[in-house]
Order: sequence, then C-alpha cells, then structure tokens
Amino acid sequence: MNHKTIETKFQATPEKGNVSALFMRPDDAQFLLVLGHGASTNMRHATLQTIADRLADVGVATFRYNFPYMEPGGGGRSNPVSVATVRSAVAAAHKTAPELALFAGGHSYSGRMTSTAASEAPLENVRGLVFFSFPLHPAGEPDTKRAEHLSAVTVPMLFLSGTRDDLADLKLLQPVCKKLGKRATLHLLDTADHGFKVLKKSRNSEEDVFVEMARVFIEWASKLK
Repeated sequence: MNHKTIETKFQATPEKGNVSALFMRPDDAQFLLVLGHGASTNMRHATLQTIADRLADVGVATFRYNFPYMEPGGGGRSNPVSVATVRSAVAAAHKTAPELALFAGGHSYSGRMTSTAASEAPLENVRGLVFFSFPLHPAGEPDTKRAEHLSAVTVPMLFLSGTRDDLADLKLLQPVCKKLGKRATLHLLDTADHGFKVLKKSRNSEEDVFVEMARVFIEWASKLK
C-alpha cells in the first residue's frame, strides 16, 4: 500500500544546520513515531523504509530523518550531535502533526541515541520509546554498559529484538529489561538478526517480521493512550 510522503528539513543543531526528513502519514493515523536510522545507513535505507511502510499500514505516521553525518558535508559521527538531533527531530515532528500521539526511537544506533537523549532530559510530548534492535553491545563483545543510562528514562520503552541479534545477547538483554520493571517491554522476534533477516525454515511464525513489529507496536502504544 502506498502512503503519502512529504520531504522536509529541520535544523539539527545551530552548528550543523538543516538535515533531511521524510514525513509519512496514512489517512487513519493515530500515532506518530520519530524514526531514526542505523549507524551506517540513512533515512532512505530499505530496512527503515519497510518499517515505515508496515507501520503506516496499521495507522502509524512516521517522521524519518538523517543525522548530520549522513548529510553532504556533515562531518564525522558524533554522539552528542546525534543526541541533540534526536531532540530537534522530536520537536519538528510534533510541530508537523501536534494532534498525533508522539513516540520516538529508531533502528539500532538511533534507538540508543534516542534513549540517551531521554535519559538526559525528557523528550517533550513523547509518550514512549521504541527500539528496533537496541544495540546493547558491539558484535562479539557482550556487555551492558550501553544500557546503564536506561534507568534514567522515565517513559515506557518497547524493545523489538531478534533472537539472533549479535548486538544484543539475550542472556544480557533480558535481565536489563527485567531490571527496568514495568517501563520496559521486550518482544522477541523469532530467528531475526540485527537487520531483521529471519530463518524461514526454522521460524515458528509465518507472520512477516516487519508486520509483526508493526502489530506489536500498535498494541503496545494503544495501551498507553
């Protein structure tokens, strides 16, 4: 199903200037998700596009955006700049559609930058955070240091994590979520890896993994209204 998409720009930071964004809004939109990209991709990456498409199918508008380092002349990747960009993206998205219930998150790196921003100070108007493959640790280096800031996040968090994600060892991610208590909801995606590729022959569900994530999000978000 095709959904109307508007290309726009907003100021990431005064120093970095404007970055690109894509606002996709289905006719029956109830929610708006500020959706960031992975560390080595951008807002037009196929994974992010598919996430946005499947969310639109269930009435979720999305505001995808680039971090400055993915724009021409944007320089190298900087976590403080990315965190500031998240906050600017949230403000721009809310201004675009203030009547929609607002959520924020993203795939991998952007999810962590979103939670970092929210841990430093609440993201205005945001009801919850959504992590598509939260990058708990680098591949092959299991650790939980990247999760330490999550205890300072005050809104509900939804973790959508594959059982084959090599950046989120379940033996570590599950205790992290349990420690966060009622604020955290962990939904495991059977046989999915960090980029949501699944093992079709051994996967227990016939549901498309992107359809599954959209369904779980809408069920979770609806309970927070």
